[in-house]
Amino acid sequence: MMNEQVSWHAEPVDTVWQKLATTKQGLSAVDVNQRVTTYGLNRLPAPPKRSALVRFMSQFNNVLIYVLLGAAVVTALMADWVDAGVILGVVVINAIIGFVQEGKAEKAVDAIRETLTHEAIVLRDGQKVSVPVENLVPGDVVYLHSGDKVPADLRIFQSKDLRIEEAPLTGESVPVDKGAAPVAEDASLGDRTSMAFSGTLVSFGQGVGVVV
Repeated sequence: MMNEQVSWHAEPVDTVWQKLATTKQGLSAVDVNQRVTTYGLNRLPAPPKRSALVRFMSQFNNVLIYVLLGAAVVTALMADWVDAGVILGVVVINAIIGFVQEGKAEKAVDAIRETLTHEAIVLRDGQKVSVPVENLVPGDVVYLHSGDKVPADLRIFQSKDLRIEEAPLTGESVPVDKGAAPVAEDASLGDRTSMAFSGTLVSFGQGVGVVV
């Protein structure tokens, strides 16, 4: 969420607190409001929607369709109208099926995106509260439990048997053990065991981290 390039995974926890200007007691309401103004909300902009016409026309952007259209033209030039009509019919039906399926897929993705809009347990003014994920800001102290989706990039500072699935990021199918100890600055993404990355899944244990 922050613009400055800091190797958070390699920083000692005390240094992380200093650089984020926060504490284990979490941020105050004033701090949160200031940081929302500075950093914005914790969400990615939705991808632009394509119009129905664009989605339908895109169904013809296919090598096989080009071949079929070419065959239809050749067949028509030979005055074989029946075969030309059959080929064009196949092309149109294929486009309609693709258009309908793509529309259903987009609706399914939208539905999934809605279900992923959830709340996070954070510490603010020394009190545990539940807030919408999009309202998280750098410096927020976030609690993680088994089954949670990590709501933002976190520097872990407390953990108990914490394991996180990072397959979408690293391709590694085995959950990664996480802890507070800093790791080498040049550690690969999969070896940054002091970090919990946004969108990954807590498979076991619990932990506490600070949004970076």
